Amino acid sequence: MTLGAALLAAGTVLATTGTTTTADAAANGVRPHVDYVALGDSYASAPLVPNQVDPTCLRSDHNYPSLLARSAGAQLTDVSCSGATTADMMFVQGSVPAQLDAVDRSTELVTLTIGGNDIGFSTVLGTCAQVSATDPAGAPCRAHFTADGSDAVADSIKQTAPKVASVLSAIHHRAPHARVVVVGYPDLFPEDGIGCTSAKVPLAAGDFSYLRDKEKELNAMLARAARDGRARYVNTYKPTIGHDLCRPAGDRWIEPFVPESPAAPVHPNATGERAMANAVRRGLFGHAGHRSEFRGGTVTSPPRQPATATR
Repeated sequence: MTLGAALLAAGTVLATTGTTTTADAAANGVRPHVDYVALGDSYASAPLVPNQVDPTCLRSDHNYPSLLARSAGAQLTDVSCSGATTADMMFVQGSVPAQLDAVDRSTELVTLTIGGNDIGFSTVLGTCAQVSATDPAGAPCRAHFTADGSDAVADSIKQTAPKVASVLSAIHHRAPHARVVVVGYPDLFPEDGIGCTSAKVPLAAGDFSYLRDKEKELNAMLARAARDGRARYVNTYKPTIGHDLCRPAGDRWIEPFVPESPAAPVHPNATGERAMANAVRRGLFGHAGHRSEFRGGTVTSPPRQPATATR
């Protein structure tokens, strides 16, 4: 698999339909009450993680939305799609309906993971890999994206902020009583900045810290957007520190550029998706992780005022 092909498909494949499941609730004798819609990109859909239930979207039934729905006894409509951008929330993605078409006034819970494709992060990674050989001990990727005196990746993050805000506004407009959760991205690179340059991780030594910092900036933008957009932000970065793509297979929750476990390159494997689900569950229910906040078929949340969708 070439690097371009490896960085994938996760960035270009389109979905055909959403996945709806009652999860394991019925098996446990629990009637699902919460109408839950999952929106987002490949970090939500979990490309190549078993079991794949939508081969065009690369969506797994063990992605974090599915795991969360099972633990909460929720009725899940999962329209997350590899390659999705903020635009694909409100408009068609190729031949695929807008993800927000799945959200309506009956929706009680929405999770959203988005922004990585808006800033072209897969392309950034591909560029970093391509230039790494020019200065393996330095930071040629940082030099490339800051060559004109500004930081092109940081600029893209700033430009994406109002797009995320528009998506949140549209969600509230369609589902004014829903609890809305913005789910951030997990820790991809070593927190200490010490790299692991190799054929499986073709990045220059100094670029690990640069890419770490750009991911943190992306997550910080999402946290601000959630706060300003009357949504809750769930930090999946902190609980995944120490399980980045440089860790050995047994400790690694993010696969390297050449995956060793079923997952897309530089994406969570099954354990990583489980860690994301745990983080979202704690964000919703506290450390107990039970369903106490789901009452009488609704999700308890502060009153919301209807918002006007920005298109």
